[in-house]
Amino acid sequence: MSSQALKVGLPKGSLEESTLALFAKSGWKISMRHRNYFPEVNDPELLVRLCRPQEMPRYVADGVLDLGLTGKDWILENNSIVEVVADLVYSKSSNRPARWVLAVGGDSPYHKPEDLAGKRIATEIMGLTQEYFRSRNIPVKVEYSWGATEAKVVEGLVDAVVEVTETGTTIRAHGLRIIAEVLETNTQLISNPEAWKDPWKRSKIEQVAMLLQGALRAEAVVGLKMNAPTSNLDAILAILPAITSPTVASLQDNKWVSLEAVIGSSLVRDLIPSLVEAGAQGIIEYPLNKVI
Repeated sequence: MSSQALKVGLPKGSLEESTLALFAKSGWKISMRHRNYFPEVNDPELLVRLCRPQEMPRYVADGVLDLGLTGKDWILENNSIVEVVADLVYSKSSNRPARWVLAVGGDSPYHKPEDLAGKRIATEIMGLTQEYFRSRNIPVKVEYSWGATEAKVVEGLVDAVVEVTETGTTIRAHGLRIIAEVLETNTQLISNPEAWKDPWKRSKIEQVAMLLQGALRAEAVVGLKMNAPTSNLDAILAILPAITSPTVASLQDNKWVSLEAVIGSSLVRDLIPSLVEAGAQGIIEYPLNKVI
């Protein structure tokens, strides 16, 4: 057992499953137990705890936790003094930022924020919503929503809501219409400022940040291996993208070489036919865990 341990907070709720998967891909297997807020991890230098993303900035700022993952929105909402170590752009279902949007009923007469002057707005991010309208000199009444925020417009309880969304699908499914974007947010890795100053803790934090970022980077790329005739090598290299430059290795038959590259996964579908046409053979595509 290590004599030192970094206290790490993981978000409980919608981000929990994707965060555990990200840590697993980064090399840390975190085992959850039923009704247990103290997960086990295969690293004696990490002490993992679960808490709500909304509360994470406070616990990290106060030193209850050394490190935590939470949204940029909750850091701003809590006015927390923390060290932002890394941006980790992922959400519960995709690798894209989420948005807090201002939405009204689909048949309402409101089409821009100014139309809501004097109206009632429900949201979970009261501070950011109040600042949004205050900065635009639009007087509104902002009230805290304890849940089912979208339904409050449909039920006639409020005139508009500020709610988080990834694609806008859920907003539209509730019969609402987005009229403005309040804030774009993503997951951030944050550290307690004093922990960041501690040499051992900072080294461990930087290790965690590097591997998490590497795992996220790997989700957008794949490895590609193939054999290529030396006579067509220049033509194949001309169409083969890579993060830096493809690896070219000699084979026993000097008429052929082996090529290997890391490329964007979205390119593979169109690239492979072109490689075959250029003379490449034995093409193998494989997934990656981390790209550092």
